[in-house]
Amino acid sequence: MFSLDALFCHVDDFCQTFEGQWHKKLLKGGVIRRNRAKSLCLSEIMTILIAFHQNHY
Repeated sequence: MFSLDALFCHVDDFCQTFEGQWHKKLLKGGVIRRNRAKSLCLSEIMTILIAFHQNHY
């Protein structure tokens, strides 16, 4: 079995560096995009998905 805390820490570290670089690479097409408040952050969503797939469901 894996540690969910350790998995979250690794995913969160990755997301912190990835999101900054990703936003720099996005194209600015002149379209106004809304930034809605999310209930879960990207690292929480990714941790849930990875844990789901590691449990072979």
